[in-house]
Amino acid sequence: MNVFVVNCGSSSLKYQLIHSDTEKVIAKGLCERIGIDGRLTHKPAGKEEVVREVSMPDHKSAVSFVLEALTDKDFGVIKDLSEIDAVGHRVVHGGEKFAGSVLITEEVIQAIEECNELAPLHNPANLIGISACRALMPKVPMAAVFDTAFHQTMPKKAYLYGLPYAYYEDYKIRKYGFHGTSHSFVSKRLIELIGKENQESKTIICHLGNGSSVTAVRDGESVDTSMGFTPLDGLIMGTRSGSIDPAVVEYLANKLNCSLDDVINILNKKSGVEGISGVSSDFRDLDKASMDGNERAAAALDMFAYRVAQFIGAYAASMNGVDAIAFTAGIGENNFKVRQAVCNYLGYLGVEIDETANARRGEEIRISTDGSKTAVYVIPTNEELAIARETVALL
Repeated sequence: MNVFVVNCGSSSLKYQLIHSDTEKVIAKGLCERIGIDGRLTHKPAGKEEVVREVSMPDHKSAVSFVLEALTDKDFGVIKDLSEIDAVGHRVVHGGEKFAGSVLITEEVIQAIEECNELAPLHNPANLIGISACRALMPKVPMAAVFDTAFHQTMPKKAYLYGLPYAYYEDYKIRKYGFHGTSHSFVSKRLIELIGKENQESKTIICHLGNGSSVTAVRDGESVDTSMGFTPLDGLIMGTRSGSIDPAVVEYLANKLNCSLDDVINILNKKSGVEGISGVSSDFRDLDKASMDGNERAAAALDMFAYRVAQFIGAYAASMNGVDAIAFTAGIGENNFKVRQAVCNYLGYLGVEIDETANARRGEEIRISTDGSKTAVYVIPTNEELAIARETVALL
């Protein structure tokens, strides 16, 4: 079965075509600057990458260009669209409506629309991608795979806020968590690696990228996670502040004489390690600046590692122990200094890091010593493959 995986953003569209039997990527690519001018980067397996500057006024035209690339006589990978057997769509927010992936119907689309106010920057874009694909491939079954679904197993003590209970009942204000597809994929693999597939297990997954989150996973189910009602909560991230005293919002609005929206924009897009360092949200830039003596860049790196370690400690306490920890995503997979800095706080868990193994990047590897009481791994995430697997399972 060939599964077309679509991850649609407000002005971009990432895609992969995956053969479900072999789980090999047949082709992958990215549409950028949709609604502005348009660029398609298409990489067919075993062939040269193709870059095309093409007008993409909307997502339907972007999907159309992608399908043309997949079937092109020179750099395509399939003869025609009949070789696409299913489409899997990433959808950011399913609220409490979806505790798992679902086949897309008109009722499902309506339910996703009802969650738009919970993810106004993401869900509408996801729906545009769904609409575009349905228009061009009306007979192909499609699935929605939700970032929030994996965290629907959290107990009330973990997801409720200390607010009047009516706000949860009336407005569904609660912790939802995100990166669920990644946390699910990596936690399943970690449980396999430590040989606890059919046993009780306690694991902690650190998805560290420009957006970062930590999740506690007991017996394969999410029991707590660092992101909350929105992806702004939790860790310090690339440009997001993470958890702060909520009174800071009012204080800043008054000091800067600006609106609530302006402050939220600052917290989302001008804060995090970029705001602290004044250098960049890219950890490679921060590493270089820190080595060159930039104290603010060094402080940003220290703060990031400290907060990750805090959440690991909190979740080890809430689960009354931890069998293994995994690092994943762009920073987690590639930045050995961040991993080492985090693990330096974990001596109380008996963590001992193998420096040679930890120096490797972007591959699945155990980075803790054989004598480490808590195993630590790097496990590359693969959200597209996870979406493809979910889609196949539904069909």
